[in-house]
Amino acid sequence: MSDFVDECQLHAKGGDGGAGCVSFRRESHVPRGGPDGGDGGRGGDVWVVADRNVASLLAFRDFPFRRATNGGHGQGRKRHGRSGVDELVLVPEGTTVRDRDGTVLADLVDAGDRWLAAHGGSGGRGNARFSSNRLRAPQFAEQAEPGEERWLGLELKLMADVALVGFPNAGKSTFISAVSAARPKVASYPFTTLTPSLGVVRLDDGTGGGHLDSFEMVIADVPGLIEGAAEGKGLGHQFLRHVERARVLLIMADLAEVSDRDPHEQVDVLLAELERYDPELASRRRLIVGTKADVAHLAWDGQRLSAVTGDGVAPVLGRLRELVTEAREVDEAPTQYVVHRPEPTGITVLRLADGVFEIEGRQARRAVALSDLTDPTALAWAQRRLEKLGVSRALARNGANSGDLVRIGDFEFTYEPDT
Repeated sequence: MSDFVDECQLHAKGGDGGAGCVSFRRESHVPRGGPDGGDGGRGGDVWVVADRNVASLLAFRDFPFRRATNGGHGQGRKRHGRSGVDELVLVPEGTTVRDRDGTVLADLVDAGDRWLAAHGGSGGRGNARFSSNRLRAPQFAEQAEPGEERWLGLELKLMADVALVGFPNAGKSTFISAVSAARPKVASYPFTTLTPSLGVVRLDDGTGGGHLDSFEMVIADVPGLIEGAAEGKGLGHQFLRHVERARVLLIMADLAEVSDRDPHEQVDVLLAELERYDPELASRRRLIVGTKADVAHLAWDGQRLSAVTGDGVAPVLGRLRELVTEAREVDEAPTQYVVHRPEPTGITVLRLADGVFEIEGRQARRAVALSDLTDPTALAWAQRRLEKLGVSRALARNGANSGDLVRIGDFEFTYEPDT
């Protein structure tokens, strides 16, 4: 079973808030103590955070659920509940977060980039918060707000300086094994590599200064492409997305006689597939080489190498170093972007198929989220709050008639127009 996963689902659940408390002071020297119920704590948030020490999305394959802790309930003597602890969901650099419909919500490029995946619920207010000159002894408090809950898609695009592009069995894995510490599976049959691999190549600058003066570049061994990859053939989309962020492309043509294509035709097909997938890739810095020079039997007038014998490898690495250096100097580093969507305010009235009018909106739900709506004072407070929000006017504008059923969350009531 593969230990590299580059696409998965995430179920994020913010912590529920704590409920407000109904309490009154009870002291021997205070015969009629006032309300002293504390507020509930806020639920924790769920954050998706890019981390350099995470290599793939494997942790989400069998367990996609991530949940923050709940807030504590309020207590008497105006003691507020504790706030929930945030849940940090660590993902690799280069992870894109998408909504269920495929809309991109965030692109976490560098270590430390973070995005709020699920809000924690607000804590309910204790009865001490409802005390006023009109209402001296409120017998109700506010209930907890549930945390936000949503399914998200995570997609990893490898961050590399150089991406190896070629047909299956073109020698890509042998090359990255020869120039780095990466050890992908190598065999003499197509599709040996089914998952991408990253290797770090360190080159001495020739000054003799040792490690501190060396040049490093990251090379990605992308699984082999076939004709039609841009349309998804042969899992093309899953493979090609790892090429998108590479600064330089190393196009590798197989020169061995076992190949069923002329090497120049291989290059033409590979470049056409890259351009069909993303036209910008056609202008990306690239180096084209012929591989398996030690067993080559096909005509090739370009640069060639043999990863097995080492012939031609040093010149190729030198040219890649030049291209990567140019790209780093000219290209702007990819930056994080996050789609910010303001939370909707106010209320919305929906008429359902069964004739019920449903009120949507966080403020309306909070207005009826009281511990005891059978209490006349609690019901009166909720009614005043809904009037201030304009619920009655909104229902009238949407054609509600006397006797129609209205639903706000789990609370239902019969509509009566103002007289």
